[in-house]
Amino acid sequence: MQNFLARAMIMVPVLMLSSFARAQAPPQSSGTPSKSSETKEHKGLPPICQGEANRFNCASAKVEGTKDEPAVDSWGRPVAAPAQGQKSAPAPRHDISGTWQVDGADEFGFRIIGVFGAGSMPSDGYPEHEPPYTKEGLEAYHRNKPVFGMTAVPAAQTNDPLDKFCDPPGFPRDDLHRLDSIELLQTPQHVVVLYPRDKHWRVIWADGRELPKDPDPTWDGYSTGKWVDDTTFAVQTNGTDERTWLDNAGRPHSDALRVEERFHRVDHDHMQLTVTLDDSKMYTKPWVALDKQPFRLMPPDFTLNETRCSPSELANYDSLVSTPIVK
Repeated sequence: MQNFLARAMIMVPVLMLSSFARAQAPPQSSGTPSKSSETKEHKGLPPICQGEANRFNCASAKVEGTKDEPAVDSWGRPVAAPAQGQKSAPAPRHDISGTWQVDGADEFGFRIIGVFGAGSMPSDGYPEHEPPYTKEGLEAYHRNKPVFGMTAVPAAQTNDPLDKFCDPPGFPRDDLHRLDSIELLQTPQHVVVLYPRDKHWRVIWADGRELPKDPDPTWDGYSTGKWVDDTTFAVQTNGTDERTWLDNAGRPHSDALRVEERFHRVDHDHMQLTVTLDDSKMYTKPWVALDKQPFRLMPPDFTLNETRCSPSELANYDSLVSTPIVK
């Protein structure tokens, strides 16, 4: 029931939303990865959150006289706030293990990654946040019908395999869609990434093996990683399933997709994650989907919240909310 209510709270504001303007024609390749930091900085809420377009309730001002409740974990146990003004210890060498939580809020006021698409390229109305589609990529994007972003449709009309069928999100959507925390387990042979969504995990092999040349596609693909310096673990992934979307805005990918993740431990208590996508069939050049996203280390006894896609709850939601509103 908790997951059903959470889904309803986040999706009801978009059920009446008609489709926004489609993406512009694909730009020409320039050879270097596209990322939002190469463009001008924006102040205030993005276009999709302004005026009549703000049907997503992107962010709201804090009510005067109220204060935030103390943070608790999934067991209801209090979580100590980070010490103010205290300098963190140096990052340990070759160690990214621990439970990490997203640090700060995005441009929409959310403290989770990717509600409106990839964190550094959200579908928010700014032209520079549209990925560099090829003709084939733009056509594939237009076939997808997300419930968030500039091309959003009412929830009853979506063809998002995650929201419509409870399919696994797959990779890299694991990193780019509604991510608020991860747990990293590390051994000499591999790093295991635990995602609270659907109690899901990925294995990143660090034993020197190469990526498969002709992989049989899987939901999360095949991942290998290595340390490129004392505090940065670089990961390469291929062989992902084409049925998955890259993010919550319906960005597509092909079997040619190659993903690079860089986990950089800034100091003992802070880490950054950068995700770069390279798919020559769908995009004219690589682009940065997540750019130095900050995380902070949680206490050793912190427990992740469970979120699952339940087919029975999904059907109940559709019968009670999605379908009646469209009718």
